[in-house]
Amino acid sequence: MHDDAAAGAEVAVLRLGHRPGRDERMTTHVGLTARALGADRVWIPDNAGQSRDTVADITDRFGGPFEVDLTDSPKAIIRNWEGQVVHLTMYGERVQDVEGEIRERHRDGESVLVVVGSEKVSFDVYEEAEWNVGVTNQPHSEVAGLAVFLDRLFEGEELESDWEDAEQRVVPMETGKRVISADSNDEESDS
Repeated sequence: MHDDAAAGAEVAVLRLGHRPGRDERMTTHVGLTARALGADRVWIPDNAGQSRDTVADITDRFGGPFEVDLTDSPKAIIRNWEGQVVHLTMYGERVQDVEGEIRERHRDGESVLVVVGSEKVSFDVYEEAEWNVGVTNQPHSEVAGLAVFLDRLFEGEELESDWEDAEQRVVPMETGKRVISADSNDEESDS
């Protein structure tokens, strides 16, 4: 999905924390946003199996490549990551001040791990991250922060992605909704 300059440089998203019954949609949307906006994989907490299943189902139906995995040790992923660790937090440096260096290093072949929280993030995550990055430095959704960060990292190129092995494809329309089989022009759904 990424250009040849960044070949081999993975972009992964790590969701810290998941409060069952409260975070189901948000954790799912972190995974869907990571997939749709150019990341290669997402790790979500092991108590969010339903979110993993939903993201995997969307990947199966609408294409990939994209990996979704559960983890019981998110801090080990951060600690062992070989590349840049970018923690999205409203308390961080302004995204517009650091995006250029993060992007340049990614294009030079350095992988990026984007960390997004749910509940209060422990201070050791701030210390482990190479970058603590704020999208506006105002309270907002971690999904919104992730979307803005990925779009800035890829400079909008992710919006032109080709999806492999898709079963279904959304047909862009001015009005209405249309989803067709990826290997034909037959209409699957029209709402």
